[in-house]
Amino acid sequence: MTIKAAERRSTLPTPPPRISPRVLRDAVMAGALGVVLMWALQVEPSARLDALFATGAHLSGLLAGYGILVMLLLMARVPAIEHGVGADRLAQWHTHGGRHVLGLCLGHALLALCGYAAHTGADLFDATAELLGYGGIAAATAGTVLLITVGAASARAVRRRVRHETWRAVHLLTYLGAALAFAHQPAGPDIAGSVLAVWVWAMLHATVGILLLWYRAVVPVRQALRHGLRVVAVHREGPDVISVVMRGTGLDELHAEAGQFFRWRFLQRRLWHTALPFSLSAPVRDDTLRVTVKTIGDHTRRMRRLRPGTRVLSTGPFGAMTAHRRTRRKVLLLAGGVGITPMRALFEALPGDPGDLTLLYRAGDATQLVLRSELEEIARARGAALHYLLGPSDAAFDPLAPQALRHLVPGLTEHDVYLCGPPGMSEAAIAALLRAGVPESRIHSECFTFV
Repeated sequence: MTIKAAERRSTLPTPPPRISPRVLRDAVMAGALGVVLMWALQVEPSARLDALFATGAHLSGLLAGYGILVMLLLMARVPAIEHGVGADRLAQWHTHGGRHVLGLCLGHALLALCGYAAHTGADLFDATAELLGYGGIAAATAGTVLLITVGAASARAVRRRVRHETWRAVHLLTYLGAALAFAHQPAGPDIAGSVLAVWVWAMLHATVGILLLWYRAVVPVRQALRHGLRVVAVHREGPDVISVVMRGTGLDELHAEAGQFFRWRFLQRRLWHTALPFSLSAPVRDDTLRVTVKTIGDHTRRMRRLRPGTRVLSTGPFGAMTAHRRTRRKVLLLAGGVGITPMRALFEALPGDPGDLTLLYRAGDATQLVLRSELEEIARARGAALHYLLGPSDAAFDPLAPQALRHLVPGLTEHDVYLCGPPGMSEAAIAALLRAGVPESRIHSECFTFV
């Protein structure tokens, strides 16, 4: 990093603690290795079939229990993790990791059943009936069924067909499933056989439980009482696009940065029960927050009828696509559609001299450009470059092709790139940037598909 870059970053506000993706990934893997070590220290080698099944059941059960804790931690909304890793990446890890955890749960159940059947000489049906007679095993089985139900509801093919509220309600069963599974774990030989193992396992569960309760329940209520956020105005920005302006007290305490988002709950009929993730479309100033929303769904359409004075509950800020990811003097902001909202805030707030910032805004035609007058005013005031890339996505000329990007942005490979847009556009833009020579480590994006 150059001296000028270091000086520029020193002008930014002191960032909150952040845990990087690599640190979190290494910590999770270290924990998994610790679980395997705990199992290995207690295993008694044997060539008997029932012992082999039991050994596999113990290991898969311990890893499944640990995996459930990790999945809950990823979604606990711990600020240091959210700001360092990014909400979309955490959601993707949670989605992919959940499949492995379900596999471990099913593997544990099957291995335990086969081991019991081999040990007693019973067939699988009788062994199943006998095992379910134990309270702890029955609870664990119920918990596994609940986790499978959540996993099935989270499959993309299913999730696209159910209402968001229904999916959220089903997802809450995860907590009950995890609690039922924990009720079975302390009685297992790998935990109950060691006082230290019981203590460590209980502490892990208590820590994750406290983090979940604090950041998903206590903090939102405390923020609502402290800041008293209310709707001030709703402005029409273009076809099917509105901005909602909100004001509260002491909003500087939130340390919200350009590029971040909140989850908003508007306490108005038919809206209060859903928390919606929207990015800030302008930096926080004068205790005022603003979001700009495309009204394409039931809930966003209802936001057009928000009345001034409506109470707002917000949780956040979330997201890692902020100025603190910047590593180069020059920055390219690349937006598509309503993805301009966090880019507009960054366009105004990112430190830089004239010529340091370039904004490329992709849209189907000029009528789809959002916040155009604001963008042009910022560009004039800051001496920044602003280009509109207009035209249908299936046109013969692709303005996001590598050669087109290199032409529009001289020295592209020496830029940091911030990107936000629809999933298809984002994937195509990332592929083009990589082909144009921009290192993957300098492409910063977040996708709300998973949030």
